[in-house]
Amino acid sequence: MQAAPPSLLGESPAFLATLSHVSRVAPLERPVLVIGERGTGKELIAARLHYLSQRWDRPFVKVNCAALPESLLDSELFGHEAGAFTGATRRQIGRIEQADGGTLFLDEIATASPAVQEKLLRAVEYGEIERVGGRTATVDVRVVGATNADLPALAAAGRFRADLLDRLAFDVVTLPPLRARPEDIPPLAEHFALGMVRELQRSLFSGFTAAALDRLRAHDWPGNVRELRNAVERSVAAAETDEPLDRIILDPFDSPWRPAAAPTARPAPSPVADKPSLALPTFDGGILDQVRAFEAAKLREALERNRFNQRQTAEALGLGYHQLRGMLKKHGLIPPPPLRP
Repeated sequence: MQAAPPSLLGESPAFLATLSHVSRVAPLERPVLVIGERGTGKELIAARLHYLSQRWDRPFVKVNCAALPESLLDSELFGHEAGAFTGATRRQIGRIEQADGGTLFLDEIATASPAVQEKLLRAVEYGEIERVGGRTATVDVRVVGATNADLPALAAAGRFRADLLDRLAFDVVTLPPLRARPEDIPPLAEHFALGMVRELQRSLFSGFTAAALDRLRAHDWPGNVRELRNAVERSVAAAETDEPLDRIILDPFDSPWRPAAAPTARPAPSPVADKPSLALPTFDGGILDQVRAFEAAKLREALERNRFNQRQTAEALGLGYHQLRGMLKKHGLIPPPPLRP
């Protein structure tokens, strides 16, 4: 009986088109690149490519290239013989050999060193590997690579082998970010909420209020589905009633007691500037007045630099959104709402 591919939720046109692309390319015995922002589900797509292929009953081996330094990644991928180097007390079969007949998933492949890329090229093109201190061996492995980097740009800059990119990019599956598929946010949020309710052994989940769903849809989700999952599970865990969930905790660091961000070094000012920087006020008041005026001036400067986008301003200053709002109110920097006729 064939193993089921990983379950993926989504009904948006962009997501359904991606699944259709995966289903079309999965049966092919060729390398595939999966490109997408962090949290978009690259590993789940790689697993789906494997389980929808003829290799479904063979190993699906995962390696995070960013998690190991070059020397260890080489040994992890290609293996080594006993005595090949100091500390190599026994023979180790590499991940590529472990994946023989199946699929090797190389996450964060853009971080692999040039030396590792060169050996990967031989494995992909000729099916040959060489353990450290050993002989050449032949393997039958389908390689699926994943990254959130622009590999063609890296290749053009000489930071990724162009010939390896040519071999890996037989087909490229590019995943849409969550902000491009807002229709999928409510069903995903419901799915994650129900999972958290089961984990907490609660009797029921009463759904989300309309305001909560609006807030979920309005957020940019730079961390995509992973960030959505964390936010929903965090909010469900913090809820103290069985009423529909209204409070969505997007920023777990949001607190009036959050430590201030460490100051960052700024480049020396140019001796000739086209535009003068915002000058801080000079005055003869007491120290508290000076502190307040300085704080207000810095807030104005940050707001102008971020085009009065309060969320971006909060991030730039290392503050929580509500923390920034409180400071703006204190200094009278939030304009009053317009009068209704």
